[in-house]
Amino acid sequence: MAPSRRSRRRDKTNTEKAKDCCRAFTAFVFSNVGIIALFLGYAIVGAIVFQKIEGENELRSKYRVVNLRRRTAQQLWNITRQFNVMFEGNWTDMVNSEILEFQERIVAAVGEGYDGHADASSQWTFSGGFLYSLTVMTTIGYGNIAPRTDMGKIVTTFYTCVGFPLFLLYLSNIGSVLAHSFKWLYAKLCRCQPARPPPPEQVPDPSLEHSLDEAEDQWRDELTSSRSRSQAGSSETSSTASEPSQVDLSTVTVPISMCLIIMAVYICGGAMFFAKLEDWDFLTSCYFCFISLSTIGFGDYVPGSSFRLDSASVETGFVLTSMYLMLGMAIIAMCFNLMQEEVIQKVRSCAKCLGCLHGGDG
Repeated sequence: MAPSRRSRRRDKTNTEKAKDCCRAFTAFVFSNVGIIALFLGYAIVGAIVFQKIEGENELRSKYRVVNLRRRTAQQLWNITRQFNVMFEGNWTDMVNSEILEFQERIVAAVGEGYDGHADASSQWTFSGGFLYSLTVMTTIGYGNIAPRTDMGKIVTTFYTCVGFPLFLLYLSNIGSVLAHSFKWLYAKLCRCQPARPPPPEQVPDPSLEHSLDEAEDQWRDELTSSRSRSQAGSSETSSTASEPSQVDLSTVTVPISMCLIIMAVYICGGAMFFAKLEDWDFLTSCYFCFISLSTIGFGDYVPGSSFRLDSASVETGFVLTSMYLMLGMAIIAMCFNLMQEEVIQKVRSCAKCLGCLHGGDG
């Protein structure tokens, strides 16, 4: 028997092994951990790609603006040396012409990706690219940073076609897991019933001992015969009887008010964080958090605008903003899932009261 089993294991072809690996990989990808890893990995790949495509173009544009500013300043000095102070009209005409040319070139540089900052730092760092990838997949789209090259626009289009369905899959699975976990926690903490007091101890009656023994023997015989007739049914019955205190989460609903409180607490917590990080007032921070988590994304307030000169603060702010948005989207999806169940339960209760739905209907 043992040699035949070994021969069967050895006869497993490479094709079957490849199929087994594909099945295992597919099961991992569509698990909760796999979806999170796939979502993060896709955002990281997008950050690297956009940093490579758009970063170099932005730096070239900034260097051109720096050289243009230096050349214009030198030209103004040459004009001042050429004309005497008495010829104010000629000097003014020459300077106006030079400044107008400088202005036109600055406008052209803005169209090529120049963001108006004098420093030569780039928005398209790894953290900036990661935040851009996240805003593209979640359809927030602040608009403060956008691709300027043709290649960047093409990659953004195809990147969104894959990233948006992946984001919906992430929201669906993670929101469902968080909703299930929160329902279990709510059932344990908020709906726990006080333990019943044990029944008073009674003195056994000697006259009933013989009848109890016969009943116990009969019960054992019936249990043995039932197990032999239906092993699957008896195992299910024993597992149910062994866990009488397990909570049925299908009957647990979380109030809508609690879901609204959770969302308000998360938004206010993010508002305090961004008020300290971005030097905004509390109302502006609340407005930014709500606009971001609701995927409206006007772009009038964007992360990183107040600490542009500090590269370390920019990197930290982008990373923390990305983490806040990813967790916040999952929490919003969880709250919507819980509120949907509560609304369905209320509608069913109203329908039963009005006689539109019978007790056995789903």
